[in-house]
Amino acid sequence: MHKSYTINFNGAPLTVEIGKVAKQANGACWITQGESVVLVTATASTKAKEGVDFLPLSCDYEEKMYASGKIPGGFKKREGRPGTDAILTSRLMDRPIRPLFPGDFHHSIQVTATVLSYDPEYPTDILAMIGSSVALSVSDIPFAGPTGSVRIGHIDGEFVVNPSVDAIKNSKLNLTVSGTADAIMMVEAAVDLLPEEEVLQAILLAHTKIKEIVGFIDGIKAEVGKETMAYEGLVVDSEYEEHIRKSIYDQVEIALDIADKTEQGHALGRIKEALVQRLEEDEAYEEAQVNRVFEDVTQEIFRKQILVGKRRSDGRALTEIRPLSSEVGLLPRTHGSGLFTRGQTQALSSVTLAPLTEGQIVDGLDPEYTKRYVHHYNFPSYSVGETRPPRSPGRREIGHGNLAERALIPVLPKEEDFPYYIRVVNEILESNGSSSQASVCGSTLALMDAGVPIAAPVAGIAMGLIDNGDAPVILTDIQGLEDHYGDMDFKVAGTADAITALQMDIKIDGVSEEILRRALAQAKEARLALLEHLHGTIAAPRDDLSPYAPRIHCLYIDPDKIGEVIGSGGKMIHKIVEETGAQIEIEDDGRVSIISGDEGGVKAKKIIEDIVHELEVGEVFEGTVKKIVDFGAFVEILWGKEGLLHISNIDHKRINNVGDVLAEGDRVKVKVTALDKGKISLSRKALLPKPERKENERAERRDRGDR
Repeated sequence: MHKSYTINFNGAPLTVEIGKVAKQANGACWITQGESVVLVTATASTKAKEGVDFLPLSCDYEEKMYASGKIPGGFKKREGRPGTDAILTSRLMDRPIRPLFPGDFHHSIQVTATVLSYDPEYPTDILAMIGSSVALSVSDIPFAGPTGSVRIGHIDGEFVVNPSVDAIKNSKLNLTVSGTADAIMMVEAAVDLLPEEEVLQAILLAHTKIKEIVGFIDGIKAEVGKETMAYEGLVVDSEYEEHIRKSIYDQVEIALDIADKTEQGHALGRIKEALVQRLEEDEAYEEAQVNRVFEDVTQEIFRKQILVGKRRSDGRALTEIRPLSSEVGLLPRTHGSGLFTRGQTQALSSVTLAPLTEGQIVDGLDPEYTKRYVHHYNFPSYSVGETRPPRSPGRREIGHGNLAERALIPVLPKEEDFPYYIRVVNEILESNGSSSQASVCGSTLALMDAGVPIAAPVAGIAMGLIDNGDAPVILTDIQGLEDHYGDMDFKVAGTADAITALQMDIKIDGVSEEILRRALAQAKEARLALLEHLHGTIAAPRDDLSPYAPRIHCLYIDPDKIGEVIGSGGKMIHKIVEETGAQIEIEDDGRVSIISGDEGGVKAKKIIEDIVHELEVGEVFEGTVKKIVDFGAFVEILWGKEGLLHISNIDHKRINNVGDVLAEGDRVKVKVTALDKGKISLSRKALLPKPERKENERAERRDRGDR
């Protein structure tokens, strides 16, 4: 049965249709706002996936190029691997809903959002996130939702709910928040240097809007929602569980007190291996049950040590950062490099500078654009002591790279002040939690080592949470197990005064305003300590670029003047290149990039400025005498532009021979006195002081009488 539901959301109708299409999926909705249309489906397998002790959930955001009237590029002319923006939206769909499935539900779940029509006034990523909650809520898949999602901008000093694609470009905040009616589940933000309190207020505003969406979805679910499917969860015999707990409890407790991640992992592995060997001969042995009990016991002890004992496995205080070390300039041939180590997490960052024309072209549903700064994050298997075949970056790597990229964009110099395309690559050499924030710190070091004049250094920290409902504990600088067994992963990056990026994921039913406020305050304390450490390694960006970095000069000319610079058949620009040795790239908008490894770039820039210079009468130049003739001299005042300095305008006194005053190659100061159809008249005399007449010369003139 086809049903349609509409809510006035942020001044525009948002319509959800159920039962119109994709009726064989467990749940589906057709969601529309403005002229944006997204189809979202939720499907689950009929049986649990064998041998799996995790939730096999897959979320996919599919951009169909026809949705914005575009033809896909390439030879195949069809959509291929999703782009970075689509992958990031898939992660936004996944993160708020993943904690809301039962822990023992191991059926494969696939949530797919397909963009069918794209209206930039109503961004489809938010519609996809809302639609995923609707599709799951009306399906028979067990889901403890619904959730709502909203974007908040900060434009002209005011918060804006769900700004358009164009509006968000001028916003100091791009904040995406998801949550239930009771609490916030997920936060993702790019922040242009706003203080903690303003960001917190934006998050709280988002939650008020989320409650409206959740109420709307609840109404749909009450009317057309399916009965939740029955499934067989893992049931562990209580006596069997107690037997296992007693046999391993003390050993696990000792193992969790080992500070080193690798040694701790080996110790826990030995305990489990010995347990399995003892139990395998037992008729009641089931691998899934043993795995579940072992995991539950480990988590219980781990959380108890923090909540009750107020101690962490590595002996740190709850607000203490792991030991820090860093250095710069360790890669001699790169344009900049930094190595940042925090405990057992280590990031090697390198910077490459290139002409702006090397920028990454991004083609999606929005008009094609070029990125001037990119941050790539690599997570090789050796960083966690594992072996696996090297593959292209996965969603996690792309997400972490994007987070670090957003953290540093607000402090980068303007394009006109630093006309370079900047690529930062982070190789994670060791990982025990918070490697994305280590890459933020490493990138700050590498950028300053490269001489990129960033406005301020940026540091990042990851906060954790252990919440028993009574006295939640917030942890600073979480490591691997604290993330795995904890309730929150809250990454905060920023300068000493403001936030530049946020990312928060929750594994429980959400967090309160109080926890958010405490976490932000605690993160700032840690950030200041990190920035102090970075300052001790390199206090400011280097004064000069690496000798291996290109020297780039940039200027903008009137697009109508491009032809003059290029010349007929390219003769002019070839002459400039031949004379200076510089590489010159000219864009249609009049931007000229001059790339050179020496002073040739400065010379080429001066030549181009001379070519496009609009002469005016009265301008003064110091030119070069190029040719002497009987009636004067031709003086080059700009590159390729000569004017006539007539013999009568060389000096106040009479000159019979130009060669008596000037010679070819002389530098002479002249003034432009006339412009006539490309001819330039110059005067040296106009810049010289007039000679004083002698008294007898004046008397002689008086004696002449009237003519």
